[in-house]
Amino acid sequence: MADNARAKRLADLIREVVAQKLQRGIKDPRLGTHVTITDTRVTGDLREATVFYTVYGDDEDRAAAAAGLESAKGVLRSAVGAAAGVKFTPSLAFVADALPDNARAIEDLLDKARLSDEKVREVSAGAEFAGDADPYRKPEDESDEETDGNATA
Repeated sequence: MADNARAKRLADLIREVVAQKLQRGIKDPRLGTHVTITDTRVTGDLREATVFYTVYGDDEDRAAAAAGLESAKGVLRSAVGAAAGVKFTPSLAFVADALPDNARAIEDLLDKARLSDEKVREVSAGAEFAGDADPYRKPEDESDEETDGNATA
């Protein structure tokens, strides 16, 4: 448990240091205000850190940001090492966070479902039941059928 807490604290520190360094310390135009650090995860042995990020913009902006982060990896790792004060500074791997894309896809699916529900509601607005409104048998219906069956026999 202590290792998990230590890894969590280190992950939080890495997220803060990388975000601050991207905002103030790195002058790469590819890493302007478009990049947001969303999450950081550190392995149990504290040797590797995965930094998740999102980019506001199109595919070209995402590709440029990925290249910018890859080129700034050494500077960012040095900043993490200076801030963390650990024996071994974890290596950094940057991964584009899929959460915004997944959320957008889910929102699109929900919009399609709402439209489909609205169409069904419009079509069924003036519709009537094909049979009785209540298709279930009642006890008095069963007694009527029994007397009908005895009358024909």
